Formats: sequence, C-alpha cells, structure tokens
Amino acid sequence: LAVLFCLQADVTPGQCWAFQGSQGHVVIQLPARIWPTAVTLQHISKAVLPSGMVSSAPREFTVSGVEKEGEEETFLGTFTYDVEKEAIQTFPLKVEEARVGKGQAQGR
Repeated sequence: LAVLFCLQADVTPGQCWAFQGSQGHVVIQLPARIWPTAVTLQHISKAVLPSGMVSSAPREFTVSGVEKEGEEETFLGTFTYDVEKEAIQTFPLKVEEARVGKGQAQGR
C-alpha cells in the first residue's frame, strides 16, 4: 500500500508519502523486464507552500535494479534532488550498467 501511495501524482500539501526519520527504502516490482534510462522525482514546490520551506524533500538518493528478489543489485546511480530547481526533476541512469547482467555492474 505504501509503495502505491508514493507513486501517486497528487503533490498537494499533506498528501505526500513520508518516510519515518531521515532515510527510507522503496522497492517497486514490475511485471516485466525493463531497461530504464532515467528516473523522475517530484516534490511539491516551495513556491506553493505558506512557509516556503521544503525540508521534507528528498536530497540524496540511489537507484539500483535487481532481476529477481534476493539477487545482487545493480547500481544505476546516486542523485541529488535540488529544492532550488523545478519541482519535477529527471535523472539519467547509467544505461550501460542497467543492461549488464547480475554481478557485472561497474562503478559500485
């Protein structure tokens, strides 16, 4: 249920999927194999908040992929969400690593 909520398009104040504490982890299982090229993260803009503060916005995050549950992850990138930029930010993944088989990823 929590993962479904984190994928909702509603970014109205108070309608977010908040992590407890300063760190969290999300696993999204897809019904078929994909070759991802980018990940997009959206957080409410500070311009629409009465306080003008977005302290709850994610900062650093890492994306990994795994073919089957329990297998070794393939690192696809570490990124920084910048609250001073647009509310919707897209980050390119390490495409070559996304296409490499288990245990062969570079740049760990």
